[in-house]
Amino acid sequence: MIRVFLTAVFACCLTLPSVADEPMKSNPFVSGGKSKSDKSSPPQDEITDTPAATIAHIKLSGDLSEAPVPDEALFGPPQENLLIKLNRIKKAAKDAKVAALYVELGSLEGVGFGKLNEVRQAILDFRKSGKKAFAYAESLGMKEFLVGLACDELFIPESGSLELYGMRAEVTFYKNTLELLKLKADVLKMGAYKSAVEPFISDKMSPENREQITALLDDNYKQGLIGTVTASRPSRKWTAKQVESIIDQGPFPAKKAVKLGLIDGLAYEDEFEAGLAKKLGVESVKIERNYAKPKAAEIDFSNPFALLSALGNSKKTRTSKNPKIAVIYAIGGIASGKSSVDPMMGGSTVGSDTIVAAIRKAEKDDTVKAIVLRIDSPGGSALASDVMWRAIIQCKKPVVASMGDVAASGGYYIAMPAKKIYAEPGTITGSIGVFGMKLVTGGLAEWGGMKTEVISRGKNSGVASSTFPWSASERQALTEYIEETYDQFIDKTLAGRQAAGVKLTREGLLKIAGGRVWTGRQAQKIGLVDELGTLRDAIAGAKRFAGLDPQEEMELLILPKSASFFEKLLEGEESLPFTGLTAELAKVPGVGPALKSAGFLLRTQKDPIKALMPLRVEFK
Repeated sequence: MIRVFLTAVFACCLTLPSVADEPMKSNPFVSGGKSKSDKSSPPQDEITDTPAATIAHIKLSGDLSEAPVPDEALFGPPQENLLIKLNRIKKAAKDAKVAALYVELGSLEGVGFGKLNEVRQAILDFRKSGKKAFAYAESLGMKEFLVGLACDELFIPESGSLELYGMRAEVTFYKNTLELLKLKADVLKMGAYKSAVEPFISDKMSPENREQITALLDDNYKQGLIGTVTASRPSRKWTAKQVESIIDQGPFPAKKAVKLGLIDGLAYEDEFEAGLAKKLGVESVKIERNYAKPKAAEIDFSNPFALLSALGNSKKTRTSKNPKIAVIYAIGGIASGKSSVDPMMGGSTVGSDTIVAAIRKAEKDDTVKAIVLRIDSPGGSALASDVMWRAIIQCKKPVVASMGDVAASGGYYIAMPAKKIYAEPGTITGSIGVFGMKLVTGGLAEWGGMKTEVISRGKNSGVASSTFPWSASERQALTEYIEETYDQFIDKTLAGRQAAGVKLTREGLLKIAGGRVWTGRQAQKIGLVDELGTLRDAIAGAKRFAGLDPQEEMELLILPKSASFFEKLLEGEESLPFTGLTAELAKVPGVGPALKSAGFLLRTQKDPIKALMPLRVEFK
């Protein structure tokens, strides 16, 4: 439901007096701290007789969505999700003709620490094959920097920068704005840390919310950022304390970043690519652009039926009769009904009907031996979450949960019945708590000259009315409803954790519930998740539960299947009239967070009880 907007800016600027005075690191792209093009052939004693080497080029940019994509796009190249990109890196590692990986880094806006870890681990696994990985970017923020550190070397042009300048959390409160608009949020909640509703009823953080936000940022700061930097630059022998002592000195121009040892060298793109041959010790290289990226479908426009066929029938990938693992994606806010695109919040919505159908499809498929539920969701409707929980409980095949950037509240609820829960170190999870909320619009209507008269039967007939706040009787009835829902949440969490072998009592669980969120690292320590690992680790775990070799390569059945363009058009998911407008409004400073916070509230007004995480974390 409503999510408190939290902008978290993570950055690292590493400056030590003993480091800053060092000469700039020598590399084939820079000399004396100045970038220059060297078009002459390298000396023969610096190269071997190795023939031209193929370098696999992969570009990483955008939010790296995990949502399933159509097998074939109508126009242009097929869409890619995170799994497809990771599989391309994996393929390059096994491809005998590929000598190295070239990672081009664009802006990774909207990517959290969970997906960052997935990408970093894929690059590190590539390097385990004995091949080198090189990263290039025109400029670097914290997220791009952390991905680049997973490579052997990282380069930017001399005009670029390393935009790392500290760590920051901002929570915007809308209570006063609502009052100006004669609007009011009526709220009931269970859990002192369940602060999703705070921006609408207060103008400052509660002590509990400040405590949990501070703990989240501290964990990601010390482990996700400082720990990664120190581990990725062992030659510098930086201690965590040294790194922490110089974080306040950013951002960095490119030359200073190189001098400090944060970046390996300066080069424009053409210089970087020309220098790769010398780096690999070969005479020349062939860069295979967009290595292994799916190609665009060809449509014969001379055939009048070709376009209609493409609109109505996206090409479906045929699955074999070999044993396979089903990966079911639950990406977005949780709501009843079918999964869809949310024009207010952006991205996709997890529909309970769609996920239940996917679980049953995987269960009925004799070739599917186990299921991995991949979750990237802050939660939403408590009812929809419970319906999906029930489908997993009933499933006779082993189900393993894998958490991405976020698996909180309703997102954690659907992970509870899994035989094992995997989380990324930086996954935002937990938030075991519920609340009820409605936006009261009667004041705005009255201010606009409208009057409302009511004829009703039933003491609590105004529960769903947006015109008036809840009456005392309605609040009492809803409070009992919320308490019952919270008790179910606690009971089911306890049953799931104990079934997984975690020694946890109800009293112990209540101390770590209350709507509080945790990072994956913290959640593992307190027993809310079982193991830290990537989606690949979860797939290996699912194989073990199915009695299969975890190292055996197996086909994946990706569910739910993405509908064709024509199917989405019939469902009303394409050409939504306000999607473009809200996308433009979201660019206005201060408006985007409000839209994303209010969007899910408006969408789920009919759901009386919400299981939604108390904050929304973004990294820039």
